[in-house]
Amino acid sequence: MKKLNIGILSYRSAPFSGGQGIYVYEISKLLKELGHKVTVISGPPYPHLEKDIDLIKLPGLNLFSTFNFKDRLKKFLHKKPKSFDDYYEFSVALIGGFPEMKTFGNRARNLIKPEDFDVVIDNQSLAYGLIDIQRHTPVLSVIHHPISKDKYFELLFSRSIIRRFFIKRWYGFLRMQKNVAKRMEYILTPSKNSQIDISNDFGVDLEKITIIPNGIDSNTFTPLKSRDGFKNNFRIITTASADVPLKGLSFTLRAVHYLKDFYPEIHLTVIGQPKSGGYTERLIDELDISEYISFKTNLSKAEIAFEYACSSVAIVSSLYEGFGFPVGEAMACNVPLIATNVASIPEIASNYATLINAETSSEISDALEDIFKNYPFYQARAEEGSMHIRENFKWEKLALDYQDLLFRILEDRSANL
Repeated sequence: MKKLNIGILSYRSAPFSGGQGIYVYEISKLLKELGHKVTVISGPPYPHLEKDIDLIKLPGLNLFSTFNFKDRLKKFLHKKPKSFDDYYEFSVALIGGFPEMKTFGNRARNLIKPEDFDVVIDNQSLAYGLIDIQRHTPVLSVIHHPISKDKYFELLFSRSIIRRFFIKRWYGFLRMQKNVAKRMEYILTPSKNSQIDISNDFGVDLEKITIIPNGIDSNTFTPLKSRDGFKNNFRIITTASADVPLKGLSFTLRAVHYLKDFYPEIHLTVIGQPKSGGYTERLIDELDISEYISFKTNLSKAEIAFEYACSSVAIVSSLYEGFGFPVGEAMACNVPLIATNVASIPEIASNYATLINAETSSEISDALEDIFKNYPFYQARAEEGSMHIRENFKWEKLALDYQDLLFRILEDRSANL
């Protein structure tokens, strides 16, 4: 079997937070293990990769590592020499937009030559530069979910006219993504739900969109051999970008507020960090639950897995998930799971989690109380759920599906030349 030279594009790839960095690490590692040459081309923050995988850094201004104007200006002034994309990136960010996808695509287009790769995998940028790359090299565009859903929920939860104006400005890149998605020859998404949403929101024919689920690293996310040191059955965990409405953290916080008087040992660990003085911090103060909540951030994958494994219950209160790594990761760790029955979550959780309606703190508190009172039953179901994840979301198997798809793309491209 021919070994391919594969380029993977990722406009940002934070290694231990968010699904994009996880995805880039796993898919690059597994394609490399299948014998292919893999090169990752990423903007900042850069990914954590296996040692034998090449990383080409496309250094943009990385303006969104800070929201302080002086710091941003310093980043811009220190960049020498400056390109048109640098000026564009700074000016769009200055007025509240998010230009990274477009400028990353332009830089990637200028970098990649026809002889560089057999095939390119793009991780969610949907930038105009992909259209030019596609003219000489087949591109598989991976869309985990249409970002139009993020925009929808942010607008839904915003009451301020000024705030709504800036939300719409921030998501101005969606016009580009919609136009590019229609022109991409090959699109991949990790769930049936995302396939439908991409088709509806971006106007792409369903038959153009292939489904291959993301995998779960069940070698890292694994149950503890012994829970003897963790006897608190009221230890809850959730993973959330704390001030992003899409993740629904506020509903979990309200459930903790309701239950704390009945279960004084209850404690919620949030893998994430709230904005200083932001909505989440204000809500915690309003509910007077700070002693029941702790936030942990900048954790390695192994540290996140340990936090899951020594918890008694995991909660995924998202209003939308294109795939939902926290669902599979919690289940792989043999932790009873409460999750919303939205988007792709039922596809992953199947019958092995307590599925609830979104935006309902009362259903979260009811589900928690039922688990607390009937823990042996839910622990046994969690063990079955762990096996379900290991059997159906194994990265090694899914990498073979990726490989087959890439070869089909090359055959199709050759047939149409």
